Amino acid sequence: MFSCWLSRLCRGLSTPTGRITHRIHGSLSRRLMLGSRRRIPELSSFVARTNTCGELRSSHVGQEVTLCGWIQYRRQNIFLVLRDFHGLVQVLIPQDESAASVKKILCEAPVESVVQVSGKVISRPPGQENPKMPTGEIEIQVKSAELLNACKKLPFEIKDFMKKTEALRLQYRYLDLRSFQMQHNLRLRSQMVMKMREYLCNLHGFVDIETPTLCKRTPGGAKEFIIPSREPGKFYCLPQSPQQFKQLLMVGGLDRYFQVARCYRDEGSRPDRQPEFTQIDIEMSFVDQTGIRSLIEGLLQYSWPRDKDPVAVPFPSMTFAEALASYGTDKPDTRFGMKIVDISDVFRNTEVEYLQDALSKPQGTVKAICISEGTKYLKRKDIESLRKFAADHFNQEVLPVFLKANRNWNSPVAKSIMEEQRSELIRLMDIQEDSVVLLTAGEHRKVVRSQHYDLVLNGSEIGGGSIRIHDAELQHYVLATLLKEDVKLLSHLLQALDFGAPPHGGIALGLDRLICLVAGAPSIRDVIAFPKSFRGYDLMSNAPDSLPPEELKPYHIQVSWPAESEAEKSSLNQPYHPES
Repeated sequence: MFSCWLSRLCRGLSTPTGRITHRIHGSLSRRLMLGSRRRIPELSSFVARTNTCGELRSSHVGQEVTLCGWIQYRRQNIFLVLRDFHGLVQVLIPQDESAASVKKILCEAPVESVVQVSGKVISRPPGQENPKMPTGEIEIQVKSAELLNACKKLPFEIKDFMKKTEALRLQYRYLDLRSFQMQHNLRLRSQMVMKMREYLCNLHGFVDIETPTLCKRTPGGAKEFIIPSREPGKFYCLPQSPQQFKQLLMVGGLDRYFQVARCYRDEGSRPDRQPEFTQIDIEMSFVDQTGIRSLIEGLLQYSWPRDKDPVAVPFPSMTFAEALASYGTDKPDTRFGMKIVDISDVFRNTEVEYLQDALSKPQGTVKAICISEGTKYLKRKDIESLRKFAADHFNQEVLPVFLKANRNWNSPVAKSIMEEQRSELIRLMDIQEDSVVLLTAGEHRKVVRSQHYDLVLNGSEIGGGSIRIHDAELQHYVLATLLKEDVKLLSHLLQALDFGAPPHGGIALGLDRLICLVAGAPSIRDVIAFPKSFRGYDLMSNAPDSLPPEELKPYHIQVSWPAESEAEKSSLNQPYHPES
């Protein structure tokens, strides 16, 4: 009945038969056309200003305008530069007696005060144009001004070229957000997310669904943040990702889900990681790896900023084995030219004991990397530092070989490398004079294979996902037998998979890391409005903070202080700036 009514309504809109229907159809089509044509947002709607500071051009000359913004700087009490989120504009401070009150406001207001000015757009005198400013051809002849809020002395100047410590920037984040770079990064982020929503929802029928942030503990993976409840001994956890929920949505027949999801991990911060972060979370039913890959290629191509080099599709791809074999990592930077080369066959009959021992094992290999002109840049101390790092972190020995200009091989193992082995090495690795070759040997590890895939950009992993296990029995086996996890924690998911779960798969893109790379920012903290510090602290609000015992009592929690930290306990009420 509903489908019949809907089809009649659609026919009525497309082929109007009466005056009322015609009016509805005409209004709707006009709105749709208007929406498709309108590309410039209404930046001054609903507010007191008529224009933004950055949009005025010579075409506006003669117009009466009202602008609101911050005083960027003032020169000789004649010129004032006003700034808002859209840009800068020069304001002429009136000098005649009749406008003394306007001059007083604009000359006495401290820099970074918020003002509103009204006046006429005029052309700058010939020769005084500023080609470096988009608004450099015009200025505002002020007639009235109002001081909306005076600014006190700032902890740092709001200028991008001023060097500020990150701790200071985070402590006064609301001031740091006024900088051009932060404004650009956050608006770029907003625009890309909006384009992603358009692509997923409007073009491909995805449903944007919020999932809970108070969850049950998830076995395995990263550490989770614990949230106490008022029930004794019972706790919530903040989700590492919406993984369980998006799979349950597939069981529920939603078919195509996505979410700009907040995720949480109780682990140390790094330049590309935060304790709370954002994912573009996606899941689909009846899909395979090829389908997910095509979706992501289209999503990034559609949402990629127009002022950047266009994204070419299809994306280059390689297997996990290929990535490890050529680059030694599962997130390779393909701009890195020095690939790892398997030279096992060269040393099958070697006299070097370390290499001989490795090749005697079933999965044993010898691999090497050639650093072109390495002898010019690498000192002995650099090589020793690298060897120590490999030994300490990977229990791996690295053998360096220096090839000098006279083609002499300088290495602890050089005497044991036969002439034919040298010739074959030179051919395989394209070794030139002054090259440094680093050799290592070991045994490949064998693993259980799954349908996982990652999206990597310039050596940074920005996305990862898999085709899920939709068979309850197989999922139970993997959790209990292979991963040794407590299956009771996921009993609800296993039960759901038994009730007609469709084949499904998905991916999550790390939004913070993606925007960081697109914006060319040095850290993901530069593309997040209010990030945590390197150690996970909010230096602006001093979080995390202590709570008095009476506030912990309803949660049945009592803090047990180590004896040696009594002094620290008394200092918890003081502002804490660990990075300053």
